[in-house]
Amino acid sequence: MDCHECAACCSSSQFIHIRPKETRTLERLPKEILAAAPGLPPGNMLIGYDRQGACPMLTGGKCSIYKDRPLTCRNYDCRVFAAAGLAPVGDAKALITERVKRWTFSYPAARDREEHLAVQAAAEFIQEKASHFPGGRIPADPGQLAILAIKVYDVFLKEADPSATMPSADAELAAAVVAASRNFDARRKSCQKE
Repeated sequence: MDCHECAACCSSSQFIHIRPKETRTLERLPKEILAAAPGLPPGNMLIGYDRQGACPMLTGGKCSIYKDRPLTCRNYDCRVFAAAGLAPVGDAKALITERVKRWTFSYPAARDREEHLAVQAAAEFIQEKASHFPGGRIPADPGQLAILAIKVYDVFLKEADPSATMPSADAELAAAVVAASRNFDARRKSCQKE
C-alpha cells in the first residue's frame, strides 16, 4: 500500500523482522543495527528503533531504503485495525492510532458492507469469548487479532441463503473460527507452493 507521507508505523517503536531470503534488504542495512531474531531459525534478523521510537532507516521522515524495505514493512497495513474496529496498544503506537481513526470505508456493493460488519463481529467475538478457544488463548496483539478477524470473517457473514445457519453456541462458534483460520492458512500455504 502507498502510505504517501505517513511514517506512523516507522516511528512507533516497532521491531522489524527480516527473513534470510531478503538479501537485497540485508545488503542495504548496516550490520550494527541488526540483531538475531529470538526464537526463529538462524538468519532471521530484527531491526530495532532509536530512542525516539523511529526506525534507524527513517531519514527526514522517509524510508531511506524504500525500494528494498523489508517484507514486514511492505506487508504492514494499518487499515486492518480500522477494518476490525481495533486500535494499536500503547503510547508508542499513538501515531498509528491517529492514522487508524482517519480511515473510512466505502461500500460499492451491499456485500462489501456485510463483509466489513462480519470482520468487526469476528474481532468482537474473539475478544469477548476468549475462554471458548483452546486453552483460552487468543492473540494478545491487536494487529494479530485484526488479521485473525479478517481471516475468519466468513464465519460471521450472514449469508443470503436463508437455510444457512451459523453455529449457535459460543463454543461451537469458537470451533468454527479455529477451523476457518486453519483452512485459511492451509490455502495460503498451498498457494505459496505453486
